[in-house]
Amino acid sequence: MQLKVFRNDIIDGLQKSSAIIPAKTGAAFLRTIWLEAAQGVLRILSTDSSLEFTGQYAAKVTEEGLCGVQGKNFFELVRKLPPGEIGLTLDAASGNLLIKQGSRRYKLPVSDRNWFQSFAPFPDEAAVTWSGDFLQELLDRVAYCISDEDTMEAMACMYLRPAGEARVEVCGLNGHQFSLVGFLNDDIHALLPAEGILIQKKYVAELKRWLTADEIELAISQKRLFFRSQQKDPADETATPKIETFSLPLSYYQYPDYNTFVSKLKTDDVSTLTIDRLELVDALERVAIFNTDNNRCAYFLFEGPSELSLRSQGQEAGEASETLECAFAGSLDKVAFPTKDIIDILGHFGSAKVTLTLTGAEGPCGITGEEDADSLVIIMPMKIVEETYYSEEDIA
Repeated sequence: MQLKVFRNDIIDGLQKSSAIIPAKTGAAFLRTIWLEAAQGVLRILSTDSSLEFTGQYAAKVTEEGLCGVQGKNFFELVRKLPPGEIGLTLDAASGNLLIKQGSRRYKLPVSDRNWFQSFAPFPDEAAVTWSGDFLQELLDRVAYCISDEDTMEAMACMYLRPAGEARVEVCGLNGHQFSLVGFLNDDIHALLPAEGILIQKKYVAELKRWLTADEIELAISQKRLFFRSQQKDPADETATPKIETFSLPLSYYQYPDYNTFVSKLKTDDVSTLTIDRLELVDALERVAIFNTDNNRCAYFLFEGPSELSLRSQGQEAGEASETLECAFAGSLDKVAFPTKDIIDILGHFGSAKVTLTLTGAEGPCGITGEEDADSLVIIMPMKIVEETYYSEEDIA
């Protein structure tokens, strides 16, 4: 293998490739970045045995071939090199990869060629184009509500499913919070299987790091979900485009039927609170100062149709009380929410005003905003016993 490639053309791909491989633990073959020179391109490949990354970059290939190197070391070396052309040569005699840039010379030992296993091919025939920027927004609105516990099975996953004509729903659930975002897209609706797909939260985090605002291609095989981006040089349309593919395994758990608790928000006996979002966040952040580990909630006391009283109760930290203007309708007297959780939820909305639909002091509370189209977050209140809050209720 012998080729030349520009450092700045491959550095982003090396960073993404290096990010998914284990740093020091795990089998040595999983710590390998594979370099493949063929047909005028350099392909960079890496895997942690679940995630797979492949990047294709323009190169001057003199001799085709494949070799693997210790991924973190190779990335760190290239990262610290200045911009410019880099020569890569596989020296069969010494078993080293020779790296050259100007007067700089480096040698890296190569991995056993038998360690290489073929990566899952991108299913071109089933691909659809989607907005990377829009997908990034969806992940931001949903991922924080997904459970961090892998033992929670489906609740440790993001759920995408087709729902109704051209409508797609994306969900995250952790037992006491639920986020649902819907959108219309004929192509994505047709691509998804009727039962939907599940993506583990740990893979969602990796996907967020990989995504850009550019358009992506999305495809689904029987076991994997694929994303592919393609960037062309605007100054040279004939140049080889940079192509990067990221794929992850799908999970096959049974997702909870969230319609059972979403439907509770549509009953006749609900109470509604509409309030300025930023004013509420500011007040809650001050109230949170008075929370303790034993008293970590904020009281919402409904004093009338236009007045909300926020209070915190903590013997060690003191007490806080604030009154805010609002529009309230219903019979509910008071409810309690974990202060930090509701601040976090409100931070994922962009609307000037939000509406809380309250089904009771211990029932699901839905949060919506006029400027956050087709977005719903549900949070469970805390039980109130003798003016003390404790134990979150599950909504699953």
